[in-house]
Amino acid sequence: MAQFKSLTSRIVPLPANDVDTDQIIPARFLKAISKDGMGDNLFSDWRYNADGSPKKDFVLNKEEYRGAQILLAGDNFGCGSSREHAPWALTGYGFRAVISTSFADIFRNNALKNGLLPIIVDAETHHDLFDLAEESPRAEISIDLKTQTVTLPNGKKVSFPIDGFAKTCLLEGVDELGYLLKFEKQVAAYEAARL
Repeated sequence: MAQFKSLTSRIVPLPANDVDTDQIIPARFLKAISKDGMGDNLFSDWRYNADGSPKKDFVLNKEEYRGAQILLAGDNFGCGSSREHAPWALTGYGFRAVISTSFADIFRNNALKNGLLPIIVDAETHHDLFDLAEESPRAEISIDLKTQTVTLPNGKKVSFPIDGFAKTCLLEGVDELGYLLKFEKQVAAYEAARL
């Protein structure tokens, strides 16, 4: 898993509420057991025409948002089924963080386990970020995981909550198993002493 400490990036605004995992990555792409190519199918039904050509009016197809690593989503992002493919598609596309006022619990947990930082902000900050994205699409914000803050271009800092264990795993770039493997010598010593 990629380590996450801090990030400065433009934001991609997706103001739709209740975006479910089938919209993030449609069910027809769930046959894959590898993360490879998942980003190409992110928001596929919204992003592409029936012939496979990009829809010019969809936000991911707009030049000013190419390369941005922060998705600004509407309320209740990631609802629906529990597919882990949703964070795979988001990280495969290049997103490192998603900002919303709320996330579905299963999506949030899957995101954290796959190196994608889900950030919950208050309604006022959420509104300000959408205004910023509309007025200044090239403006950047900064995320600092250690201090759990988002810094806006005007210098305003907003704190966000995160589970301590998930934060540690992201900062160290390890998943749950990787975290446990750090203690392999201690576990072996304990087991040897027990015998």
